[in-house]
Amino acid sequence: MMYDLLVVGAGPYGLSIASHAAAAGLSLRVFGRPMASWRDHMPGGMFLKSEPWASNLSDPGGRWRLDAYCAEHGLTARHAEPIPVTAFAAYGLWFARNAVPAVDERTVTRVTPGPDGFAVVTEDGETLHARTVALAVGVMPFIEVPQTLRGLHPALVTHSSHHNDLGRFQGKDVTVVGGGQAALETAALLAEQGTRVRVLARAERLRWNDVPPPWERPWWQSVRSPHSGLGPGWRNWFYSERPGLFRRLPEATRSRIAATALGPAGAWWVRDRVERAVDLLPGHEVTRASAVPGGVLLETVSLQGVRRSLETEHVIAATGFRARCDRLGMLSAELRGTLATLPDGSPALGHAFESSHPGLFLAGLVTASGFGPAMRFVHGATFTAATLVQGVRRRLRTTPARGTVPVPSGGSRSASPSPVGH
Repeated sequence: MMYDLLVVGAGPYGLSIASHAAAAGLSLRVFGRPMASWRDHMPGGMFLKSEPWASNLSDPGGRWRLDAYCAEHGLTARHAEPIPVTAFAAYGLWFARNAVPAVDERTVTRVTPGPDGFAVVTEDGETLHARTVALAVGVMPFIEVPQTLRGLHPALVTHSSHHNDLGRFQGKDVTVVGGGQAALETAALLAEQGTRVRVLARAERLRWNDVPPPWERPWWQSVRSPHSGLGPGWRNWFYSERPGLFRRLPEATRSRIAATALGPAGAWWVRDRVERAVDLLPGHEVTRASAVPGGVLLETVSLQGVRRSLETEHVIAATGFRARCDRLGMLSAELRGTLATLPDGSPALGHAFESSHPGLFLAGLVTASGFGPAMRFVHGATFTAATLVQGVRRRLRTTPARGTVPVPSGGSRSASPSPVGH
């Protein structure tokens, strides 16, 4: 069988794309363990940094929103009240049950080009064929660890995304490297369980997001600094609400904004937890790390050039992700090598998230240099899902496969309003 679309990934972006594709009547399959990153790679006790109203997965009717899930399960979804990550992951599973065709939880190991589209191989060796593929693989393929920390044994150095349980560090000494939300919230959770913890960050000082303004406020305050899915202010509103226009900016401008906008900062609600319990060492960079009996010896240099060393039992690198095409390991070398890239190594995309290889679409973090900072957050899934599926339909109409019926230009193959169950 030749599918119209195979979606690789079942996080917020993959599930949203699948919901829109199913509603459009496309024949599709969805692969991946639903909400795997949220369930497996974040410690208990973490909260979603985004506002609840900016954290919806996307279905065409807007029926399966986070606030609907919370109302059904006796939870609150209020402005300026962070949602636990565990609750958000459960919301994603609820969305998958109601808004998406059955998800195949197998891992896709290889995507190769074919004469009429793509061949997709699963972990157990099954090969499926599709005319288009949407990669929504989240952040895990793009883990970034500083060069100075690479090569040390995982017993000594891990990435922050490697932990869904920090209990192994109770009573130990841990150094967290990084100055963003992952670093600061991880440090807070470590301190609260009795870990001796310090945060070492390159920035001269740590940055903290302000408490968001009230949802209801005088009109003139809203005009001066509107709410948006990425925080208050017109600049954030543009990044959040107009990714299609963002893509029209000059490439150099887009790259600069993608690299610097909404830089490392901690949420307002974690600040007191960190400052009262964590040793903070801003303005320090690790120059060398080596294994020593009982842990790791870190050699650092300050912004003023002062060198020092410290010993710690474990290092957690909360140093983010670097979205590059060469890290998309499930793509065959042939396919990966044909992709046009931007200067930062991420894919160059058309206005509907289609790569330079016809029929291969991408979503999520890997598209941030093209469509802006919103693509680093759940909020970007709404624009992505609708726009990408429109692009898939356009691709299917313009290049029909041999022996298949072109997808109609309007309407839907299924008008059923009922949930799409497993």
